Amino acid sequence: MQASDTRHLPFYKAMVEAIQGEMARDSSVVCLGEDVGAMGGVFQATVGLHKEFGGTRVRDTPISETAIMGMALGAAAEGLRPIAELMFVDFMGVCFDQILNNIAKTHYMSGGAVKLPLVITASTGGGICDAAQHAQTLHGFFAHTPGLKVVIPSNPYDAKGLMISAIRDDNPVVYLFHRGLLGLPVMNFVDASFATDVPAEDYCIPLGQARVVLEGSSVTIVALAQMVPKALLAARTLASRGIDVEIIDPRTLVPFDTEAVLRSVAKTGRLLVLDEDYLSFGVTGEIITRVVEQMPRIRLKAPPRRLAVADMPIPFSKTLEPVAIPQVDAIVEAVGALMELSL
Repeated sequence: MQASDTRHLPFYKAMVEAIQGEMARDSSVVCLGEDVGAMGGVFQATVGLHKEFGGTRVRDTPISETAIMGMALGAAAEGLRPIAELMFVDFMGVCFDQILNNIAKTHYMSGGAVKLPLVITASTGGGICDAAQHAQTLHGFFAHTPGLKVVIPSNPYDAKGLMISAIRDDNPVVYLFHRGLLGLPVMNFVDASFATDVPAEDYCIPLGQARVVLEGSSVTIVALAQMVPKALLAARTLASRGIDVEIIDPRTLVPFDTEAVLRSVAKTGRLLVLDEDYLSFGVTGEIITRVVEQMPRIRLKAPPRRLAVADMPIPFSKTLEPVAIPQVDAIVEAVGALMELSL
């Protein structure tokens, strides 16, 4: 690939480029949601698409999440490939019946006769004091629901490649993007330098294929979404203390690349799982269980640990919010404690 074929793009532009390319390639791809048209989406996730493809294919909807999901389901059943944006993942609670009981189950309950190639997009995560109804992550809900695939990119390169794969998939895909990674000036609050080069041409990243973000031998950190750059920041500090961290980004929860995690833990013998979803009954426990179930094939040097959001609504307070959501210092402390433990 020539250098001119790759650009340094923020996350939201990489995501839009993927949608634009698929809409140009396939006339069955359509977008719908609140303010996705001329406004380009609250998070600029559809910016420019209305001007290029018009209001029929990039359609503003009424303020009704249930209607948006019902429209997406019907459009997909009739042969379109809709991308339905719900702004905040918290709003999926309004239309959860459509997602849980209809979208996730129609293919199965029709005996495979009805395909639903649709993508549901929404923003996730805290960090800018959006409070309890606009700052959750909730990907565990959807990973727990049979019939849905769940995609969680952590960088611009993955954002584009995973979006293309999601649009081309014949199953319902929940595609969640963390606001702190978008690259919008008011929301880039972890590390402004965390970005990746993005090829201009189309490319697919297979769903269910994890990425080794950083190679190491002392401890494995499995991290999702914004926890990936936080883990990288923690790894810098830990490296100065002689602790060599390996970071695995699953990229998708469903399907989940269990083997990539097992390979890493088999090498390091230690595991820390990071998540911005809630702690109890969540993704962190599931990932740890998949590793522990492989003992004694996987030899652990210490009991696995996890960091996730405390079992409480996300606080609005600028002082309290970072206490509820794992921060870099907490990751450093957890790894340090893990290195001192032994089985």
